[in-house]
Amino acid sequence: MDTFYKIIVFIHIFSAIIGMGPGFILTTVVKSGNNMTELRHSYRLRNTLHIFVMVGGTLLLITGLTMGFLNPSLFRMGWYDTSLVLFLTALAIGPIVLSPRSKPIKALLISHQGDDIPEEYYELSKILFRYENLENAIFIIIITLMILKPF
Repeated sequence: MDTFYKIIVFIHIFSAIIGMGPGFILTTVVKSGNNMTELRHSYRLRNTLHIFVMVGGTLLLITGLTMGFLNPSLFRMGWYDTSLVLFLTALAIGPIVLSPRSKPIKALLISHQGDDIPEEYYELSKILFRYENLENAIFIIIITLMILKPF
């Protein structure tokens, strides 16, 4: 059982790197677009990176819960419970908050004619990026809790 647990921890750590690493740069990637052609390309790259975020995030949840079931004492540790609640909150932010705010941007990228970036994009992206930065802050708190295990 000890070896299996170590394998789960190994997968958990690599899932964090694979999932959270790209997640931290999703906003940065699209900020580099200076015209609509570059912006559309940036969003295609972002969508590709988001696949890593989803796969890594799913593996993180599965392996994190597996570690908890293999070692039930984790469910009595504040850092573990807090991390789990924060992670589930961050997962919920995607479909509840981020998706509705990204749909108008996607529509704008499809419908806008010309290579100039419309002012509407900047207004829409500012709101989206604010929530993405909040989600990144949540992930930084989770990583800190996982490393320090303060309570």
